[in-house]
Amino acid sequence: MASGFVGLGGDAFAALAPNAGPVRREKITVKSPEGFAGIDLFVIAHDPTIRVGSNYVTMVSLYKDVTMINHYRAARAELDAPGSPFATTMTEVRGISIKTFVSAPPTMRVIWENSIGHADKDYVVYEDERYTYADIHSQVRKLAQYLVEHGVTPGTRVALAMRNYPEWIVGYWATLSVGAAVVGMNAWWTTPEMEYALNDSAPVVLIADDERIERFSQIASPPKLHILAVRTDRALPVGSGRWAEVLAMADPGVLPDVDIDTDDDVTIFYTSGTTGFPKGAQLTHRGSVSNIFNMLTMTMAANSAEAKGIAAGDIPAPTSTPAALSPAFMAPTPLFHVTACNCILHPATVMGGKLVLTYKWDPGRALELIEREKVTSMSGVPTMSRELLLHPDWEKRDTSSLQGMGGGGAPLQPDLVNKIAGALKGGQPSTGYGMTETHGIITANSARWLIAKPASCGPIVPTLESKLVDEDGNDLPAGPDTVGVLCVKGAVIIKGYLNRPEANAETIQNGWLNTGDIARIDEDGFVFIVDRAKDMVLRGGENVYCSEVETAIYHHESIAEAAVFGIPDERLGEEVAVVLVLQPGKKLTEDELRTFLSGTLAKHKIPAKVWFRDEPIPRNASGKFLKRELRKELIGE
Repeated sequence: MASGFVGLGGDAFAALAPNAGPVRREKITVKSPEGFAGIDLFVIAHDPTIRVGSNYVTMVSLYKDVTMINHYRAARAELDAPGSPFATTMTEVRGISIKTFVSAPPTMRVIWENSIGHADKDYVVYEDERYTYADIHSQVRKLAQYLVEHGVTPGTRVALAMRNYPEWIVGYWATLSVGAAVVGMNAWWTTPEMEYALNDSAPVVLIADDERIERFSQIASPPKLHILAVRTDRALPVGSGRWAEVLAMADPGVLPDVDIDTDDDVTIFYTSGTTGFPKGAQLTHRGSVSNIFNMLTMTMAANSAEAKGIAAGDIPAPTSTPAALSPAFMAPTPLFHVTACNCILHPATVMGGKLVLTYKWDPGRALELIEREKVTSMSGVPTMSRELLLHPDWEKRDTSSLQGMGGGGAPLQPDLVNKIAGALKGGQPSTGYGMTETHGIITANSARWLIAKPASCGPIVPTLESKLVDEDGNDLPAGPDTVGVLCVKGAVIIKGYLNRPEANAETIQNGWLNTGDIARIDEDGFVFIVDRAKDMVLRGGENVYCSEVETAIYHHESIAEAAVFGIPDERLGEEVAVVLVLQPGKKLTEDELRTFLSGTLAKHKIPAKVWFRDEPIPRNASGKFLKRELRKELIGE
């Protein structure tokens, strides 16, 4: 189960509306060519300069501002009122009554087709390459036709295995537009991991870059599928295609006419597995659209609360009007995760924004692109925000366009919240909490609310109900001091795990998803993640399950005992560590262990720190390793 903090970037919960918060009042119309009525959104300007030393000092010292919280509650209530474009209702889906949006479009294809209204705007910037919405729409139409010609039909799957290239985005929209599901392949996977996912998901077509095709070629008995190669000159299996062939096709002008149900699969994203194999989470059109609307509602509620506070005289009005900027999102995290795909690509597309991609993460290059492309939102793992702020070029580059800088994949540390608030000339910090199993965000927090409650990931989104349960699954009484495992139910819960009925039964019961995270919910409805119930390391935004790493280690003949756990790391949040007890008479070095694991585990899963122990690892009465005690013994916490 991939749990963690998903990046929202952008001001006020990762704006779905252009410059949502610190820019200007602007009307945005969200329409659909398939009968969706559309929504007119209004974004209201407010003071972009959040500083701990300004009007926020009272909030910080008292920890909350009751007046502004009340304004926020009123804004949420208005947005959910009958007749509002963000109103929710109860709908029966797969036999379970859940909260859904009344006015949400039915499919992600509708979202994509609507974006043609931004035809002349820049859509994707990859390093020094630039593509408009019209460019990508043309490529999507061509690829959609190509996929149909190669056996892709509604209900089938297409795997994407590559870096954050523009072709990933084209492949994504083309696949879902023909009614197939995108299988997001983790680009870090080794050959065995890639082989497992391909056999599990059974895609008709694999669209892959050079590195992933090289790994695919090492599969002894490769699955039968059509390969479409991207950015490679290497020899390919007979019958494979190259991206140049797609681009050379005549533009059909329209997408294929197919039937897509709102609860059809749209994406299969793999999450690290507790038993050694990743699980394919089945994301639907309904869930993906609902996540967009959840993000949009959180943005609008924050903006509306701000406007209410100004109108009531509770907070000062903006002293100046910042320059109007076109929305531009930097997406430094992989598109095969919901963080970059559902929480950056989707909102950027809805609002006609620009998506800025890089070959790999480099803070110096990122600052160069932020300046050149006038990036308004940078959302990556917290490490990336910290590296930008500490980079020597931060003061040299023009970062005044940044209206929001946030993080996902790990908690946004309180000190970093204040550092971002103090560093941005016209923006605000933001964070959120979510998981693959919820199509994106569960909560969101930003601006004055994040400054006031820097340890909170924010209130629950509109289409989720929440509760806390004990370790036996019993409901706990609501209250600010109640601590329990967080469970959520609603439109954004995945359909299930592909080919995993046991995991489905364990994780989703009567529509309630057990997040596996221990939380409390304060009197204002803000969620605080206290601990993780899962035996997992959250390394730089990637979930590493300890049991998976232990399983791989135990294949080495020298190992008697292995206990894997996380240790603090300033850059990545956590790093993978292991304590080993060797078999009598056996020898093993750290380098030998890492070499052994490199053939079966992705690099980020291989332990960075190894301790060897002569005596047995301490266990509890049931025989489980006492990892917390072991960690405290070794690193003092």
